[in-house]
Amino acid sequence: MLDRSKVKLGIAPIAWTNDDLPELGRENTFEQCISEMALAGFTGSEVGNKYPKDPKVLKRYLDLRGVRICNAWFSTLFTSEPEEVTINNFIEHRDFLHALGAKMIGCSEQGNSIQGTDKSVFHDKPIYTEEEWMKVTSGMNKLAKLAAEKGMKLSYHHHMGTGVQTPEEVDKFMEMTNDDVYLLFDSGHLAYSELSAQASYDVLQKHIKRVAHVHLKDIRMDIVNKVKEDKLSFLEGVKMGAFTIPGDGAIDFKPIFKILEDNNYEGWMVVEAEQDPAIANPFEYAVKARTYIKENTGL
Repeated sequence: MLDRSKVKLGIAPIAWTNDDLPELGRENTFEQCISEMALAGFTGSEVGNKYPKDPKVLKRYLDLRGVRICNAWFSTLFTSEPEEVTINNFIEHRDFLHALGAKMIGCSEQGNSIQGTDKSVFHDKPIYTEEEWMKVTSGMNKLAKLAAEKGMKLSYHHHMGTGVQTPEEVDKFMEMTNDDVYLLFDSGHLAYSELSAQASYDVLQKHIKRVAHVHLKDIRMDIVNKVKEDKLSFLEGVKMGAFTIPGDGAIDFKPIFKILEDNNYEGWMVVEAEQDPAIANPFEYAVKARTYIKENTGL
């Protein structure tokens, strides 16, 4: 069983309103989203596109519901823009999160990502040149130091449609970055990439000492296989239902929870499952996810 004094549970607003596909969940309001998060039993949230931009305003809404911000996605652009563009944007983002009391900043290199395009997520993903690897990793090393100035950590989100997608690419990224650059482990993206839940177990076990944030995401393997076979895009897969909550797809999360427990993981576990809320009611699925986690971790 995981230690509730060390491990906290959050859920991402992407199940209610999708940042990449605004038509998914357009009808759902910010207050509905955070109220249902709290009602389902979660105490943490990441930041969605409908959240107030003023940290004082946002914190007031969250405090009423006993919810706090635990992380927020940040897109780095080291492969497409001068380094100072990302650094300046990062400082602004860091200070916003710091004002909310968050301790984590989850980053993903999006300079040449195809995740938001209509390109095949398997066949057209970027492959970094050595120069690009240097830009991304040296840039992350600098951002980690900027995060530390505010007592915060930087974690890197490996992601489908990017240059850090496969287990081998995660390995290389971790080798080329300093120990203060942490890994945002996402169970769903690794299983998706390799068409195997085992890939997620192996990466977690290998890099557990530098895992500082966890996304609990499941996949529907039949849909992922279709995405690969038909050369579909990442967003087409999302609309088809490639992702779901823990316990509803192809991944057995017990090995993941065991690795986290055995290594005294301390931090947030965040349910992240972007689906069409018109098909997968986000509150219903949040309750299902919370029940599954409680049954399998004691949290």
